[in-house]
Amino acid sequence: KIMALKSEKLFSEMAPILQTNGADLVKKIGAVYHFEILPAPGAEPVVFTIDLKNGTGSFAKGRVGSADATFTMTDDDLIAVAQGKLNPQVAFMQGKMK
Repeated sequence: KIMALKSEKLFSEMAPILQTNGADLVKKIGAVYHFEILPAPGAEPVVFTIDLKNGTGSFAKGRVGSADATFTMTDDDLIAVAQGKLNPQVAFMQGKMK
């Protein structure tokens, strides 16, 4: 059984932001990201794609196209980064984010 991801809600909340601000984000960022989120350390990742390179941007569950950067981390660590409880640079240096 696949465990539910806390971060799935975080990703789904990006869709309305892209509808409102997607074109501006695409102009500023110009990249496609894959997020490989591990339900638990060593588990099979669930992949999300955020396209901030094309059109007005898009979000999809699954690996869509090729990414300019791929981030791999546990669900708990992604939530900690999103809440400002874990600095992304510190997470990378500690091996919590690849």
